[in-house]
Amino acid sequence: MTKALGMIETRGLATSIEAADVMLKNSYVQLVQQSMVDAALVTILIEGDVSAVKAAVEAGVELAKRRGALVAFHVIPHPDLGTNHLIRMKAADGYEANKMDNKPKVNKKDAENESNQDEVKE
Repeated sequence: MTKALGMIETRGLATSIEAADVMLKNSYVQLVQQSMVDAALVTILIEGDVSAVKAAVEAGVELAKRRGALVAFHVIPHPDLGTNHLIRMKAADGYEANKMDNKPKVNKKDAENESNQDEVKE
C-alpha cells in the first residue's frame, strides 16, 4: 500500500516542533523530515495512511493558525516513487551536512596532549 505524504510549513522553529508533536499524537503517522529553509521558515513532512495523514495535517494546521505561524500545507495522497526518492535524498543530504557541521575538529594527537596536560595539572 502506498503511503500519503503530508507537509506543513510554519514560521518559527518552536511552532513547527509543537505542530509536529500534535500531528504525531493525533494520528498514526511517522515524521519523515523537519527542515529549516531559513532562520524562521520550517517545513515538516509526515507519512502514513491517507486518512491518518489528512487528520494529522488538519491538527497541525489548526495549531499553526492559532499561533499565527502557518505558511502553507498540503497532502499528497499517493506520491510517485520519484517524489519519495527526492524527499529521502534531501533528508539524507541534510542529515549528513548537519552531522558534519556539528562534529568538533580535533585530531587524535591534540586530544592525547590535552588528556596528558589534565593529569599533570592534578
